[in-house]
Amino acid sequence: MAPLPNSPAQPDDAPESYVGLDAEAAERQARARGWSTVRALPPGTVITMEFRGGRINFEVDGATVTRCWVG
Repeated sequence: MAPLPNSPAQPDDAPESYVGLDAEAAERQARARGWSTVRALPPGTVITMEFRGGRINFEVDGATVTRCWVG
């Protein structure tokens, strides 16, 4: 059996702290806090539901983060 790949570390961070921030500022802050992947999506975007460690997702409406979740 093949070994499981190591997933990126997930920072100890509070996703709700990004809600209300400007999208660019939120991305800079997330990268500074150690997130390896930062993804900004418009509202209603269809995405797959796979969990990826080290990824933070922002729903961005009008350049403002309106929702945030990890994975």
